[in-house]
Amino acid sequence: MSKETEGASVGEQLLDASRRNNVDLLETVFHELGEDPAKIADALNHSKDPFGNTALHLCCKYGSWDVLDKILDQEGEIEVDPHNEVDGDTPLHVAVRYARDEPEHGTFIAQNLIEVGADPRARNNNNDKPIDLIHGDGLDDLIDLLQGAELAADNAGEMTKEEWENAAEEAHDEAEAAAEGDEGDDDDDDDDDIDLPVEESK
Repeated sequence: MSKETEGASVGEQLLDASRRNNVDLLETVFHELGEDPAKIADALNHSKDPFGNTALHLCCKYGSWDVLDKILDQEGEIEVDPHNEVDGDTPLHVAVRYARDEPEHGTFIAQNLIEVGADPRARNNNNDKPIDLIHGDGLDDLIDLLQGAELAADNAGEMTKEEWENAAEEAHDEAEAAAEGDEGDDDDDDDDDIDLPVEESK
């Protein structure tokens, strides 16, 4: 343990690891908790900074993907939609805010949150969903991802979890195809590859 974290509680160390994308510190904390999924989940769910941010919020705020990846891989019941106290934001809201400055990395983080069950319809204290926080250009992929995830979530009662996750991934793939289409028609015989899917008439 470094001098910076010496004497810090488990919760404080988790939050610090999330801010600094410090995987070594995160793994040290998990070891201190006996690698017990239930204890790890409890610590992650209840450790918060003064603003009510959990480790997930901080990972999304600072783009700490390596730590976030380790957290999302945990087997315990980790809450993926906790609301912080300041804005009422979920981690997905925070990821969208991060994406406004880091579009590609932020969209990647948002996609992974959605794949583990983050709700794109969750609203913060201003009654905003994550998609409502998108402003400016360069975020078409993120918009398509969130729109597809909302559609999948609305139909979740009629879909299996695997179908729900596939729908979110397909929305992201369609966004990438659309981006490639915007680059022009420089390549020969590529029209079939970049056509957007057409909704079938009923």
